[in-house]
Amino acid sequence: MAANSSSTGSKSVSITGAGKPGGPSAEQVVASFQRMRQEQRGMASKAAEFEMEINEHSLVIDTLKDVDSSRKCFRLVGGVLVERTVKEVLPALENNKEQISKIIETLNTQMQSKGRDLTEYRERYNIRLVGEGDNEASSSRDSEGGGSKGGAGVLVS
Repeated sequence: MAANSSSTGSKSVSITGAGKPGGPSAEQVVASFQRMRQEQRGMASKAAEFEMEINEHSLVIDTLKDVDSSRKCFRLVGGVLVERTVKEVLPALENNKEQISKIIETLNTQMQSKGRDLTEYRERYNIRLVGEGDNEASSSRDSEGGGSKGGAGVLVS
């Protein structure tokens, strides 16, 4: 049995039994798995960024609701500060907040889908994350309904 290891950031990967004829090599399995994990992390990061924007929009909206609607107000549009009234800016802010919420919902749906894809990929190539003990990994797979189908697999941290 060949054992390969690769390091990506603080994560190390070890593969055993991969690279069978007609299938992806061990390096390809690791690269694909790491890429999928990185995509999921990117989505989570973007969702957190949008959550902060929603909080900022909420703060401004709550502040402007108590202000006279004819009062002068400034808004940053495409890097340019423009003068408007509260009456013009408030609906635009509420609309932006709603659009950002929809984007977050879409990102969360995509993250869940990516998570399912990662789980399927882990089961297909018998990938184990470093730090998961053999007992923990096998019990989590058994509880998910997919037992181990062979002794060879991929070890990823």
